Amino acid sequence: MRRSPILTTVSLLALLLGEAGCLFRTRIVEPITSTAKLQSATKQELVARINQEAAGIKTLNTTVDIDTSVGGEKKGKVTEYQEIRGFILVRKPDTLRMIGLFPIVHNTAFDMVSDGNRFKLSIPAKNKFYIGSAEVTHPSENTLENLRPQVIYNALFVPPIDGKDEIAVLENSTETIVDVKKRKMLEQPDYVIDIIRHSGDDWILARKIEFERIHLNPHRQTVYDSKGRIATAVTYQVYKDYSGVSFPNVIEIDRPQEEYTIRLTVEKLTLNEPLRDDQFALQQPPGSLLVNLDQPNQNAAAKGAAAQQANAVPAKE
Repeated sequence: MRRSPILTTVSLLALLLGEAGCLFRTRIVEPITSTAKLQSATKQELVARINQEAAGIKTLNTTVDIDTSVGGEKKGKVTEYQEIRGFILVRKPDTLRMIGLFPIVHNTAFDMVSDGNRFKLSIPAKNKFYIGSAEVTHPSENTLENLRPQVIYNALFVPPIDGKDEIAVLENSTETIVDVKKRKMLEQPDYVIDIIRHSGDDWILARKIEFERIHLNPHRQTVYDSKGRIATAVTYQVYKDYSGVSFPNVIEIDRPQEEYTIRLTVEKLTLNEPLRDDQFALQQPPGSLLVNLDQPNQNAAAKGAAAQQANAVPAKE
């Protein structure tokens, strides 16, 4: 009887594997997935949570410590600035004021205000007063001149999802966490809400909001520009309850295109207290140089004229 070629091959392979153990080996696979107790939620529940928390905050008055670093691969170096004390006032829908104080002496390092369309920035040490639009129209080589109050405003809160011009899509994803006790990296499931926005005749990826699943708090928000590049990446940590509103006490803002990072650590926070109009008023200090960041050529001419006047030699009498 003629044996099947397939049967012959299988028999030969079994014989080889049985007699030649060196052809294979078994190894133990250690678990790399977190065993933490996780909560579950639907897309609708997560969207409702975002919108509810956004609606629960009308004003914000906070004292923060501000850590700033500038630079990266493009500049070839990173400069870290000394931590300073700061104060932030926010009144929705768009108004923000942020003041920074120098360490020790507590003189004003900067004073910045925005109404959502225009902003003003006073830097007394340089005797300069900056004005410009809320969005960067002419990027500056000076990284910090690209900072806008609206970046801070948009990072402090996770904006609500507009059901008219935005579509929310749910991802079941994972994140890498550090297990302090076991001293190793683990994978932990999380939720990601992708927000697709209607733009002209097209749809674009606007934001990603990532939820950790132990408390179902948003702990990362990524904002994209119209070309699909990351404009802002924000992480939220150490949530605390303020009169029924959960708010993160550590907020880190990364702007990869401009290469700067701002870390805000909350020291004191009051939500939903009335704020007056005069608390958002900022006037140009007398004698300071006005710099319009929307008109860089005009600024260069003004600087040149000022330099010529400073270097002018008085005529002999």
